[in-house]
Amino acid sequence: MPLFQTIQFNETTKILIWEITESFDDLYSRVTLKEKTQRRLDGMKSQMHQRAFLSVRMLIQEMGFTDKDLHYDEFGKPYFDCHNHISITHSYHFAAIIISHEKVGIDMELQREKIQRIADKFTDYDCNYLEPKVTEEYIKKLTVIWGAKEAIFKIRNEKGISFKDHININNFSLGETQTQASLHFDDLIKDFDVHYQEIKSDNFEGIFTLVYAFEK
Repeated sequence: MPLFQTIQFNETTKILIWEITESFDDLYSRVTLKEKTQRRLDGMKSQMHQRAFLSVRMLIQEMGFTDKDLHYDEFGKPYFDCHNHISITHSYHFAAIIISHEKVGIDMELQREKIQRIADKFTDYDCNYLEPKVTEEYIKKLTVIWGAKEAIFKIRNEKGISFKDHININNFSLGETQTQASLHFDDLIKDFDVHYQEIKSDNFEGIFTLVYAFEK
């Protein structure tokens, strides 16, 4: 399947989403992997994980890069040897990347009721505006909050950062598409612009939440 969606956020920021419908063999035949990447792929036990991994390489190729251009630092954060920043996410049958001149992070999550059971593990400040009820809106908001904190963590990627204690997502409306957030960690204080939207597919059940953040 070709690209599911392309979002040109601004002149220097682009988001690409891939819907993973191809077989492993189909994806594998369409990418060229360096030796280190091949070893990583071979070590994956889940074929779904392998297909998502290869789909990310397809997205990178769509942007004019190759697997040889993509590296990971000691904490597992992806980067290019150029002025572009990259962040990667995959969830079930979707994979997505964001490439920008700005520091960015991206996350994609399937909206599920089970997120309510772990809400107290990643929300604190956010509880000031959340109404804990078993409702569709509550699940959607929790998914945005989790995705935003994941995206921000991917930007900073520092050991010891707690979603619950250190990352705060400002109040927001599901009728809008953006909010603000902040990170308070040791002596570090950073602010972020957060953007969110829902992703649906005719091929698979469920609604996904796409969240991406920019460090100010």
